[in-house]
Amino acid sequence: MGERSLGVLVVVFMVGCGSSAGVTAGDAGLATDAGGSPDTHPGNDGAMDTGQPTDVGTGPDMSTSGPWSAGNPNASCSSAVPAAGQPVDTSTPTTVVGTGTADSCTFAALKAAVAKAGVITFDCGDQPVTIRVTSTLNLVTTKDTVIDGGRKVTLDGGNAVQILNFTSANFQANDHGLTLQHLALVNGKMTPTQAIPTAPLPCSQGWDDGEGGALFMRDGNLTIIDCIFTGNQAAQLGPDTGGGALYVLGSKRGTVIVGSTFTGNSASNGGAVASLFSNMSIYNSLIEGNMATGNGANTDDASMCSVINNGQNEVGSGGNGGGVYNDGASVNVLLCGDAILNNAAGTKAFGGGLFFTSNDMGGTLAIQDTTMTGNTGGSWTNVATGSTKNAGTAVGTNTKSLSISGSTLQGLN
Repeated sequence: MGERSLGVLVVVFMVGCGSSAGVTAGDAGLATDAGGSPDTHPGNDGAMDTGQPTDVGTGPDMSTSGPWSAGNPNASCSSAVPAAGQPVDTSTPTTVVGTGTADSCTFAALKAAVAKAGVITFDCGDQPVTIRVTSTLNLVTTKDTVIDGGRKVTLDGGNAVQILNFTSANFQANDHGLTLQHLALVNGKMTPTQAIPTAPLPCSQGWDDGEGGALFMRDGNLTIIDCIFTGNQAAQLGPDTGGGALYVLGSKRGTVIVGSTFTGNSASNGGAVASLFSNMSIYNSLIEGNMATGNGANTDDASMCSVINNGQNEVGSGGNGGGVYNDGASVNVLLCGDAILNNAAGTKAFGGGLFFTSNDMGGTLAIQDTTMTGNTGGSWTNVATGSTKNAGTAVGTNTKSLSISGSTLQGLN
């Protein structure tokens, strides 16, 4: 079961920060504990198949005008992107989906390619193509898979199904994983099935599952390069669920995201990106207009709720991390060259732009050359006065150390 953080939560209000290395969680002394560790269950029972026929369309070009455009257009990350974040050579693919026309790039052909794993590319003609995903594509967990859309392919879940699923039975043990590059994933939807037992407020409400609107990964390493995630949704209410676009659980290496865009995604926690017990590094990316739709954050408090859920007296129903959410013990988060703009946390929750809690105070958060402005929602409690106010925080974090350099972080009252 997920642990609950016992340290002090730092809610960051900074505008035009230069360098603030070595700021520790205890230095701020502003906020009460947010709680918020999701359980380590995979939280996925598969996505429903709508039974709709395969539909291959010509469009949309996800840039909406002109050539493909993913990532932060003003990126200036001063750190080198690691080898794990470099594009994979796809010149000798395992499978090519399509034979040169849009009609040849069918969902059936893509499903067969995913079942083989390896390197997957597309030959769909010169124009952008949308492939309608009518049932979740289950990835092989004993091999590496690379899906390269060539900046022309969109996978569309039709607001009905989760697009991709990688579920290994182990935890932080698998050396294999998934690389997505030059690809768009839109309108994915993960429908929850595990309802939280009915209990009066402030006990937790909503769902215990339903993570990852476009992609769910358990015990796999994830790399995303030059991709676009738009309009995806996971479970909209619950303390331990989230990841509107993607959710990663128990990854051995962690998640690396480079030059990608996340817009208009939503989930109870982590409107765009959510991760549990997994390192996360995000470079030169745009995370804008996403929403954490839960409320009340998450804590374990028998004085407020006598009902047990997930082995705890669980209080609160999520809402942490309007843009990005990361939770777990001894995991590290790095943001470099990112624009995290106009995302929204839920009422009485934390981190309009980013929420990160390290349960054992063993993880670090580094923010470099990043702009986080216009993020709203959330709240914090001043431990000296006991007063609670809406904060619109850029960052809510409980961590061993927080370093900020070359960045603009803004909290709106």
